[in-house]
Amino acid sequence: MAGLAKGVTVIALVALALTGCQTTSGGAANAVNLANSGNYKIGKPYQVAGVWYYPKEDFRYDETGLASWYGDKFHGKNTANGEVYDQTELTAAHKTLPMPVMARVTNLENGKQIVVRINDRGPFVRGRIIDLSSRAAELLDFRNDGVAKVRVEYIGKANKETRIVKKAVTHKAERRVEAAAPIDVVDSGELTPLPGAVDAAELAYTPKVDVSQFSEYRQVPLKGDAKIYVQAGSFQMRDNAIRLKSTLERGGYKKPGVEIRTAKIDGIQYYRVQIGPLAQVGPADQMLESVLAAGHAGARIIIN
Repeated sequence: MAGLAKGVTVIALVALALTGCQTTSGGAANAVNLANSGNYKIGKPYQVAGVWYYPKEDFRYDETGLASWYGDKFHGKNTANGEVYDQTELTAAHKTLPMPVMARVTNLENGKQIVVRINDRGPFVRGRIIDLSSRAAELLDFRNDGVAKVRVEYIGKANKETRIVKKAVTHKAERRVEAAAPIDVVDSGELTPLPGAVDAAELAYTPKVDVSQFSEYRQVPLKGDAKIYVQAGSFQMRDNAIRLKSTLERGGYKKPGVEIRTAKIDGIQYYRVQIGPLAQVGPADQMLESVLAAGHAGARIIIN
């Protein structure tokens, strides 16, 4: 597990660098009462290790991948939204979701499930989708392993708890970053709402579970084995998926294999090109780096 320990260390160092971009001032005048403000922020585009991240509200967020955790070195330090990190609380860091929001995290290997408060940015190691507090990793039973196969689901905006935190001051470098962020990779459009559709803004305030009744963790049934894949691309047109599959096979990815899997999201059919299955995290990390180096910038690790 030396590789995993090294990965956790890298996460810690990068997260420290990011939170270091925010400075704070002491005194009651700079305190924020979350009972009134909620300290809710979406955030601006930012860059870490040459990769751009675009925070946004995503009320249908539901993703599988690998989780890591962070602990002692950040205990008592400010999080990205100005709260104070407490490794004994059920909190987490995410690259793009707003803060603070609640998310459901399920360990796909043992069925343990918790609800966490996302109030920080990270992790910035490729192939990781969420960085959990030490306590959260302990409850999901992967603290010793360092990494777990998980599913992360958005629930809603975090409750406006009564908590006094220092007011975060945005560093001048972060204020400049929005204008510098490349926007040609962002694609958006509007669709005509279907009959009976619910406005997404309403979903943000309607938790799917009663968090107040969520006692530490739940045990949920699992369907099948959680297998690791590297997803090289996802398309609405099947021909594009077939072309990418052929390209990958010609490029030497026939082993462990290239598959096209279908998924329907909001009534739209997607064709996902995936390499795998991969038995362990280490080979999956290596495969991801290889696919990224081959020019497939959107590649990521997923769990099927």
